[in-house]
Amino acid sequence: MKTYVSVFVVAIFCFLLPGVSSGEEKLFKATIDTDGVQRVDIVGGGYFFNPNHIIVKVNVPVELKIRKESGVVPHNFVLKAAEMALDQDISLGTEPKVVRFIPTKPGKYPFYCSKKLLFFESHREKGMEGVLEVVE
Repeated sequence: MKTYVSVFVVAIFCFLLPGVSSGEEKLFKATIDTDGVQRVDIVGGGYFFNPNHIIVKVNVPVELKIRKESGVVPHNFVLKAAEMALDQDISLGTEPKVVRFIPTKPGKYPFYCSKKLLFFESHREKGMEGVLEVVE
């Protein structure tokens, strides 16, 4: 019985261990591919997004491929920008999900994971957030 309790305590500790985000900016400036699309691969997990600061050009198509690292903790990708008719809330898995859009207005648009376990901090509060910056 003590073994089961010990395993349970260790599992809970690992699951609930606050994922300290590195706090460092991981910048990615998208380039325009030969087909005219700006492509960005985003990985989420452990209370981070990599990259967490993405720069794209206005009025040029964008394709985001978003996935999470393997593991049991659920994550999602939320990007809401009414100015560009963007309202994304995507559950992430290890297989990439694709979001396509044309950024029509320069500005900074936050993206984040909105998941939360009971009364603990949300993943966003733990640092799982970033910014999509649209430039001229």
